[in-house]
Amino acid sequence: MALHDLLSEALAGVLQRPARSALTGLGTVLGVGAFIAVLGLTSTAASQIDARFSQLTATEVTVQDTGGSDSSHVPLSFTPDADTRITALNGVTAAGVLWKVRLRTDQSVRTSLLGTDSSDMRPQVMAASPGALQAAGPHLAQGKPFDAFHDRERQQVTVIGTGIAKRLGITDVQSQPAIFIGTTPFTVIGILKDVDRKPDLLLSVLVPRSTAEHIWGPPTDDRASMLISTRLGAASQIAEEAALALRPDHPEYFKALPPPDPKTLRAGVGGDLSSLFLLLAAVCLVIGAVGIANTTLVAVMERTGEIGLRRALGARGRHITLQFLAESTALGLIGGLVGTSIGTAVVVGVSAARQWTPVLDPTTLATAPVLGLATGLLAGLYPAWRASRIPPAEALRR
Repeated sequence: MALHDLLSEALAGVLQRPARSALTGLGTVLGVGAFIAVLGLTSTAASQIDARFSQLTATEVTVQDTGGSDSSHVPLSFTPDADTRITALNGVTAAGVLWKVRLRTDQSVRTSLLGTDSSDMRPQVMAASPGALQAAGPHLAQGKPFDAFHDRERQQVTVIGTGIAKRLGITDVQSQPAIFIGTTPFTVIGILKDVDRKPDLLLSVLVPRSTAEHIWGPPTDDRASMLISTRLGAASQIAEEAALALRPDHPEYFKALPPPDPKTLRAGVGGDLSSLFLLLAAVCLVIGAVGIANTTLVAVMERTGEIGLRRALGARGRHITLQFLAESTALGLIGGLVGTSIGTAVVVGVSAARQWTPVLDPTTLATAPVLGLATGLLAGLYPAWRASRIPPAEALRR
């Protein structure tokens, strides 16, 4: 049997029942499409993770106050001018100290507004220098953050998140609403809508550092820390210099935490996504292979008379095997091509919707149709072998 004859027979067998062929190849289409979409979206998402890491995490350094060996005698190692010392380093855009204020069990956060019951509210109260609030990258719904003047003059002002403001019934800061932390009044001057770093600040009541230290004293149970935002590429260097810049006499009081390696993070996230979704693609391919095998086997039984006639006219067993193998392989190849197109369209569509740059490996695009072809070939082995084993006389009688 010549090659062009074999291809013609395979194409005729596929087109003879187009609806059934389309449903048969659907599993391969889904499997190959999932394969392309998974690898493409994983690569695209990994590049976006890398970009966002560079913009946020790669520019963040945290300095923890350990207090050294005499931590019990040094409740707060950060000096009053800690913000100025760090912002003087080249590459720092903002820096500030913050810690959690430990309130007594009988102290809560409440408001003086009529009709508002907030007696059971106990959000965490955070002491923060103006630089810490700036380093967090605040996005305010209303008002403004406290600044160096509020901190220097120990002003009793506060900035709260939208969730806390809603529970307290505060909708506008123009009227200078007040809240009480215990029995101490604070004027709300800003409401946070979002922050770029330290999302737990959205659930906190933020007060100036000097005000908190004056009213409640230095931190007790929770040690203070410093949040530093840097320019790109400066984080590792700042982490090495921070302790010495803060306390040249006792750099051992501090522990700087630089950002993790972005390559390791990207590889880990990409590997997790690929492993999970490639398993899903493999399941789709197996389902497609079973569908092709089942349909090809049904076709063998339906075309028993045709097989007997071909054998009677001189076709050998290997010719019958090649014919049915070619049909199943053609189904797999067509499914692979259609799946590659659909998978590519999914990657481009998702990237356009999310305003990402699509990333697709040309090797993957070239491999996907071959994967569909191999699926069809393997799925047709048993039905083709079974067709070749049917005795011609028995086939003709059927």
